[in-house]
Amino acid sequence: MDHDMPGMGGMSPPSPPQDHMMMGMGLTHMTFFWSKNAEILFSGWPGTRTGMYVLALIIVFVISLFVEWLSNSNYIKDNMSNYNGLVKTFVHGLKIALAYLLMLAVMSFNVGVFIVVVAGHTFGYFLFGRRNNSENNACQA
Repeated sequence: MDHDMPGMGGMSPPSPPQDHMMMGMGLTHMTFFWSKNAEILFSGWPGTRTGMYVLALIIVFVISLFVEWLSNSNYIKDNMSNYNGLVKTFVHGLKIALAYLLMLAVMSFNVGVFIVVVAGHTFGYFLFGRRNNSENNACQA
C-alpha cells in the first residue's frame, strides 16, 4: 500500500533538531557548552587561543560591572537643568545598550560567559548597590 501523497514523492522527513547549527563557517550552539573555542559577539572573536578567551571573559565581566555602576550611581544631582536631563538620557541609553550587549554575549551559550556576567552584576551590586540601598533606608527612617 502506497502512503505517499500526490506531488510529495521523494521528499524526506525533516531532520531531528540538533544542539548546534552551522552558520557560515562558524558554529552556533543552541545549548549551554563549556569551551574556550567560542564566538562571543563577533565572528572569530575570541578565537581558539586560551589567552584571548580569558581576555574576552575579563572584558565581559568589566562591562557587567560598569552596567551596575551606571544603574546605581547618583553622579548627577537632580535639578531642572536641560543639560542634566540630556546627560541622564545619554547615560540611560548607554546603560541599556551595554545591557543588551551583555545579553547577546550570554546568547553565545558559553557557560564561562554566563558565569562572568552574573558574577560581574553580583559584584557590581555588592560594590555600588548596597550603598544606595542603605542610603535610601536611612532617608526613610
